[in-house]
Order: sequence, then C-alpha cells, then structure tokens
Amino acid sequence: MSPKWSSRPAMSDRTANFSPSVIRPIAMPATGSCIGTPASIMAREPAQIDAMGGAMAAVENAYMKQQLVQSNAARVAAIESGEQVVVGVNKFLSSEPSPLTTGDGGILTVDPAVEEEQKHSLDHWRQHRDAQAVQEALRQLESDARAGRNIMPASIDAAKAGVTTGEWGQMMRDIFGEYRAPTGVGTHVAASEDSDLTHLQKRADALADKMGRRVKFLVGKPGLDGHSNGAEQIAVRARDCGMEVVYEGIRLTPAQIVNAAVEEAVHVVGLSILSGSHMSLVRDIMDRMADAGLDDVILIVGGIIPEDDATQMREWGVSGVYTPKDFRLNDIMHDIFTLLEGDVEEAA
Repeated sequence: MSPKWSSRPAMSDRTANFSPSVIRPIAMPATGSCIGTPASIMAREPAQIDAMGGAMAAVENAYMKQQLVQSNAARVAAIESGEQVVVGVNKFLSSEPSPLTTGDGGILTVDPAVEEEQKHSLDHWRQHRDAQAVQEALRQLESDARAGRNIMPASIDAAKAGVTTGEWGQMMRDIFGEYRAPTGVGTHVAASEDSDLTHLQKRADALADKMGRRVKFLVGKPGLDGHSNGAEQIAVRARDCGMEVVYEGIRLTPAQIVNAAVEEAVHVVGLSILSGSHMSLVRDIMDRMADAGLDDVILIVGGIIPEDDATQMREWGVSGVYTPKDFRLNDIMHDIFTLLEGDVEEAA
C-alpha cells in the first residue's frame, strides 16, 4: 500500500466539481462553451473561424489565443471563488506530511559550477573543431535558406561539421527574424460583479490621481520557460484592476526585460519563472535594473520557488515572492497597490 502522503500530489493535480444532485457541464478550453449546449450554439464558432479564413488565420490573428486566455481567466476566477473545487488548492488542504514538500528531499539544487563546466566544454569543442568546415557549412546553410531551398541537407552537414544548435538557430534568426506569438492578453473583459475587483479598481484610480498617471506593470517571462498561463493571468488581472500592462510573451532575455522596463517607464516588474533558474535570472535582472537606474521600481517574482530561495530573494530586495499556494490573484494585486501606496507616501 502506498503511504498516506502519496495521494496528495495526485489529488492536487485533479479538479473536482461537487454538487448534491447534478453534474455540471464541462467547459471546452478554447471556447468557454459547454458539452450539452444546443447544436446551434456549438456551431457558431466554427462558422466564425471559417469567416476569418480558417483555423490558421484564427491562430495568426490571435483569436484562438485570446479564447484560451479568456477561458483560463474564467477558470481561475471560479477556483478563487470556490465555485470550482481543486483538491489540494482551495479544498481539502490538509494531509499527512509529505517528504516531497518537507526537509530537503523534494528539491534538487544544481551546483552553479555545472553551468561553468558546460560553458568550458562548449568552448573546448569550438576550439578543437574544424573551423574551415564549420564556416563552409554555415555558408551553404545561409545560401539555401535565403534561396528558399530545403535546408535539411545543409543542416545535417552543419551538424556533422560541428556547428552548434545555437549557431544554427542564430543563422535562422538572422535570415528569417524571430517569431513572437500573440499573447491573447489584450481583449479579456472582467466580470463586473466581483466586488473585490471593484475595490482594486478604486485603489488604482486613487494611485493614478496621486502619481499623475496609471500604474504601469511589466510582466516578464525570462529564460527558456515556456509556461505562459500564470503570467497571462497575472497580466489580465492587473489590467482588469486598472493598471497599464506590458506583456510581450515568453522567452525573453534579462536585457530585453530591463530595456522594456526603461522604455515603458514602469512602476512594477513582475517575473514569472517556472524553469528552476529563478536565482540566477533574478540576480541578473536585479543587477541590470540597478545599472539602468531602476532602483525605485518594485520587483516581484512568482514561480516554483523553495522557501530558502524566496528568503534569499527578499534579502536581495525582491518585494514579493509568490508560489502556487498564492492562487488568489486579487491578493497579489492588493499587495502591489500596498507597495506602491507606501512608495507614494514616502515620496510625499
């Protein structure tokens, strides 16, 4: 028999809807429509997508992404209110202590020396490969790419010559540019019946009056982390609270995030990091913010962050660290406004 604590992770990963006598309709993620609704309603969206020019057009014009973000926003709101029960998140929170979440058995911390060793190994590889063969392979790859020919043969030859993935990728970016997917954040409209949201909007208005402009909040996804849901929902909720939001999507460099903070003159930077590289990324971004004269900009961080790391970040000067237990987004918004109100009072 498995130990008592072993059921907690499995239960926490499942969503359960409870009702005395009925089974609730299941929301379809992309549309928000429900299984069991009339066929005429279900047929509307395919017709709408056809009118756009088909599924590819609906992807390119951000319609599908917008629907995903809106659907997830409704789901998050239902979890916050308790209408949708998530075992281990907003219901049945207590269980036997788990070795996965207590002690040091559940966290793997990578020695920073590992990164340096890998960099050294890569440098050694580059120094000892055939430089002429590499350049010839890259020239052929560039020629084929610019001419619109099949680049697979040239890519295989490049790999055999010792071209790295980074060099291959940079060649593609130099020729074709870099695709930035739509974020889907800009169109969601908040439900007006949320009284706490109304209170947050009033706090935003009051701050705007005192500061002479709207609170501006940059949500950044640094590094190779591809999980966007959390950052999108923070951006949506901040915008619904009355903030101006800057969110450019996933996989940004620390330099890009700090440059955006400077150019947009933001009051708050929020980093979402789920890759495990939060310590090095946060330190890098904080150093760049200091160099850019952004010492007065509030920095908060969210992600899968062990408490020891969160404590270290706070000692560095991070104003708030949020983990999956902090699922009530309005509470995070209240924290941001409280921090800003404190700054305004100090400046007065």
